[in-house]
Amino acid sequence: MIFIFYILAAVLIYFSYKSFRGGIDYLNYFKKELAKPQSNYTPFATIIAPCKGFDEGLRENLAALLEQAYPAYEVIFVVDDKGDPAVEVIEEASRKNAKIANMIVAPKATDSSQKIENLREAILHVSERSQVFVFVDSDARPAKDWLRHLVAPLEDENIGAATGYRWFISKNRTFASEMRSIWNASIASALGANTKANFCWGGSMAIRRDTFERLEIREKWHGTLSDDFVVTRSMKAAHLPIYFVPQALTATIENCTPHELFEFTTRQMKITRVYASNLWALSFFGSGLFNFVLICSLLLVIFGAASGIEFFAAAITLLTVGIFSVAKSTLRLKAVMLVLSDYRAELKHQYWTHNILAFLTPALFLYNCVAAALSRTMTWRGVTYKLTAADKTEIVTAAKR
Repeated sequence: MIFIFYILAAVLIYFSYKSFRGGIDYLNYFKKELAKPQSNYTPFATIIAPCKGFDEGLRENLAALLEQAYPAYEVIFVVDDKGDPAVEVIEEASRKNAKIANMIVAPKATDSSQKIENLREAILHVSERSQVFVFVDSDARPAKDWLRHLVAPLEDENIGAATGYRWFISKNRTFASEMRSIWNASIASALGANTKANFCWGGSMAIRRDTFERLEIREKWHGTLSDDFVVTRSMKAAHLPIYFVPQALTATIENCTPHELFEFTTRQMKITRVYASNLWALSFFGSGLFNFVLICSLLLVIFGAASGIEFFAAAITLLTVGIFSVAKSTLRLKAVMLVLSDYRAELKHQYWTHNILAFLTPALFLYNCVAAALSRTMTWRGVTYKLTAADKTEIVTAAKR
């Protein structure tokens, strides 16, 4: 049994080292992208922002979309009900920017997620002038140059899509809020220079109109729950690169309860299991390995003889994995601070929480993976869905009014 531990400990140390190396690459990629001269590619773009409910900081988020440093663009806000709490905020923001803002009401979803229904409807209302479709979540707060940077890579017609990602920042640093932030951060750092391995995130994503129509994305969205996974699969099937834009990283400023933490993280993993089962299996293996080896190491250190080889092997494992984990977290935060400079103070505080909670995150991932193996039902924005298949979504319970 002890030999199995030695083998698995060696594997975990190797993976931890690879993760650390990935942190170095992540920081270097940010520096490289930020050093590039600003692009002059600014075609007319359409920003599509599906909204549902009153997100924390919604006014500031929508205002940021309407105040982009970009020569010509439009913003289409989409809701599924004129009585939605977001409508008042949308109308208030739109009055100040009536020339570029528009709000439409999408039909109620029947066989897909409401977000998908909103996006499919919005596509029918874009300007004829639009050459680029940009998708953003209502809880994202982009910087003023977000749109310019996100669109820039699409000047190369061989690029399939450009993407950013989210970074959670909480005003009140609770355990649940910081756990969600570090959980999400581990996914954010999976993006980088490798355009073949990158994935799209629907909360900050841009696609050329001709590419979107040629790949029939709107049609492929029908019956689905996840917009970004569908786009990612379409790009990979067409062998089109996905370009990660560090400057398109968006802050999500909101707090989180323990219930919201588990609901959010488990939903993400359930979606991953259906749309990218290989990633779910890899996460299951990785989180299981981490938890097993660290628990065994702790037990050996506590109960093993101080002079025994098992004790030293366990101690070295804990020390090595700990150093690599903290180093990776630190490198990731250094990279993010380069682009989210407006939140430097908040990010500095995350050095402590992220480095400490990095050791608990694999336990949460393991829980999420197990939950995803046992159920395909999830609640999102008040609606309960069942993911029957990648292209078949069942609405179990509609949102309450």
